Amino acid sequence: MRNAFRIFATLAILLLAGCRAHYPVAQQSGKDDVAYLLFVSTSGQLHKQKVFYTIDDSGYEAQVVKQKTSNRRGTQYTAPTGNHMLTVTKDGQTLYSKRVFLSQQEVKIINLP
Repeated sequence: MRNAFRIFATLAILLLAGCRAHYPVAQQSGKDDVAYLLFVSTSGQLHKQKVFYTIDDSGYEAQVVKQKTSNRRGTQYTAPTGNHMLTVTKDGQTLYSKRVFLSQQEVKIINLP
């Protein structure tokens, strides 16, 4: 009986010592401090076309998607959070110009004609 108890106690200690609970774990707290922009063509005229957008004074290129496919296949572009002036142009013509507030991890849908 005593032998069985010793064997059981030894196995229990070995099992508990084999756990990795005492090793350091990498933790990631919080979310990235970015927002996302999604450019959607409400009429479908700009579908799969490139537009140029500026946030404050920085310019970027983006692709426009149809409204019905925007939830599944739209490419989201990162943007800084906060209050910004957003302007979208195509071939020199301004399609969208507005001051927007972008929250952390928010996907802001920009509806274009």
